Amino acid sequence: MKTKIDWIGKMAFSSTTPSGHEIKMDAAEEVGGTNTGARPTELLLNAVAGCTGIDIISILTKMRLNPTKFYIDVQGQRADDHPKKFTEIHIHYALEGDLPEEKVIRAIQLSMDKYCSVSHSLSSSIHASYSINDGEIKGI
Repeated sequence: MKTKIDWIGKMAFSSTTPSGHEIKMDAAEEVGGTNTGARPTELLLNAVAGCTGIDIISILTKMRLNPTKFYIDVQGQRADDHPKKFTEIHIHYALEGDLPEEKVIRAIQLSMDKYCSVSHSLSSSIHASYSINDGEIKGI
């Protein structure tokens, strides 16, 4: 997967995802932004919720279960010191419909333990590298 993010002034950035959707990111006014887009950390929490939500709907559908309503509340706690990474993320699932609790629990466990690539990326050691104008790859 590959994406390109363009700086659009001050602290704002815009991107079109590989699937063709536009994302705008910006910082708060108190740190030099103009609040024209979501914070990257907000997008990260949304990505965790969206990833696991898609998994759960897929798994429940395969179990021939159909929720009538489903929403996800996500709460993240960040460290006080830089890089201020997330130290805890709590996900609350609210589902309605004829859904046996043990099957919902199984779908959540499968998502969190096996399928959700976003939450697994957060908890893994990722090798990161970078390059600058000359294209030479540097290690982090």
